[in-house]
Amino acid sequence: MPALQLTFETHAPEELEAACFSAGALAVTLLDAADVPILEPAPGATPLWAQVRLVALFEQGTDPADARRAIEAALGETLAGALGAMNVEELADRPWEREWLKDFRPMRFGTRLWVCPHGETPAAGASDAVVLRLDPGLAFGTGTHETTSMCLSWLDAAQLRDLDVVDYGCGSGILAIAALLLGARFASAIDLDPQALLATRENARRNGVDASLELRSVRDPAPLADILLANILAQPLIELAPVLKSMVRPRGVAVLSGILSSQATAVVSAYAPWFDMRPFATRNDWVCLEGVRR
Repeated sequence: MPALQLTFETHAPEELEAACFSAGALAVTLLDAADVPILEPAPGATPLWAQVRLVALFEQGTDPADARRAIEAALGETLAGALGAMNVEELADRPWEREWLKDFRPMRFGTRLWVCPHGETPAAGASDAVVLRLDPGLAFGTGTHETTSMCLSWLDAAQLRDLDVVDYGCGSGILAIAALLLGARFASAIDLDPQALLATRENARRNGVDASLELRSVRDPAPLADILLANILAQPLIELAPVLKSMVRPRGVAVLSGILSSQATAVVSAYAPWFDMRPFATRNDWVCLEGVRR
């Protein structure tokens, strides 16, 4: 649906968000106005940036001046006086939840593995390519982030034939499907988000590996596999160490990602009772760990 987009920079994002909804906003998004990332907040914390850009969507035909007056009235005199400039933009109708995919292009990981959007092909000359055709839907995981790309590179270099794999926190299913395309015997894809499991099932079907993949909720009984792939975050990896180790057979391998370099020592310590962990790769501020279960 076409919409009116109003953008503000603010030091009072919660109050401004409430005022926008009071004035009739259909949706409000808070963005970092100063490019200062919050990489992993403490459990239960919902921190915001020091400078916040607030984007509010209103129905098509809304008068921007009327909307601003309604927002100022809801804010009250003190906050309204500090509201600052308002950027106005008319938005045409587009499938916004998929807009970011316009920049998703074929990517190679290691020597053989390619991840391609549906309908696209690897670069010329990739005659021995193993191609994973992906539509992430609304789930995380295309390979563009360092945490996922390191796991895909690990899979490309591994000997997977006749091995069983667990993809914990599967998102789009990209790691489980890549493992099957590269020769794994069977894969279990686990996630707490039903949307992720739907995306994984559809991507497995699209790549012809759905018969070798099972979907599991985190509440289902844990599977047992030769390889565990867990691309989540450091704190959940630490908290889940006793659960995740139970999914790996003796002499099996755990591949852990989503870890900042400064957090690697803590994650290694959490898995040390069962695994001999070491870094597999580091990219920017992220590290991927691998370890063999004793």
